[in-house]
Amino acid sequence: VENIIDIYKQESARPLHAKAEQHLMCEEHEDERINIYCLRCEAPTCSLCKVFGAHKDCEVAPLPAVYQRQKSELSDGIAMLVAGNDRIQAIITQMEEICHTIEENGRRQKQQLGLRFDALCSILEERKKELLQSITQEQEDKVQRVRGLIRQYGDHLEASSKLVETAIQAMEEPQMALYLQHSKELLKKIMDMSKVSMSSRPEPGYESMDHFSINVDYVAEMLRTIEFQTGA
Repeated sequence: VENIIDIYKQESARPLHAKAEQHLMCEEHEDERINIYCLRCEAPTCSLCKVFGAHKDCEVAPLPAVYQRQKSELSDGIAMLVAGNDRIQAIITQMEEICHTIEENGRRQKQQLGLRFDALCSILEERKKELLQSITQEQEDKVQRVRGLIRQYGDHLEASSKLVETAIQAMEEPQMALYLQHSKELLKKIMDMSKVSMSSRPEPGYESMDHFSINVDYVAEMLRTIEFQTGA
């Protein structure tokens, strides 16, 4: 028994560090230092506890050896955790970069989408101007023609009205010789005026502009089905 105690005391007496350290004392044996480690109970204890006490049937090891082993294991565990933390931090950094890239790509695609739709709107607006110009051109041509006919009919009406006034005045001429002197020419003017053709009139439906109707339903349906290209 004394040999066992001496062995563990010698092991515990070896310096762990260059500087002195404080020793814990056994609660069961107040004068004994804790200098061994119970491997079964996984607890530090003293030599007397191994020989006479609660750990007499347990396997024990010198405290410094267990200390160094567990310290080495803890150091390895710390290194493993640090390495794991570094990997996790690298993954976090990578995912943050992915988030940033997603946001940048989203902004770029939104901008591209806006430009594409702006281009479509520009095409529609340009085509709208062209079609409106076609309507305006025919409208002006038709109105110009009809107004020309109005002027033509107006001139004829004015000339005819003046001729009627002249004829009425001639009817009031009391002198037969004087009347007959001018009546032949007046009758000729009346006959010529009555023979003037007034057939130049707009044909039926000339005022209609219905042929400028367009059907944009298929275009609207196509626009409604615009989707993103898959696999692009």
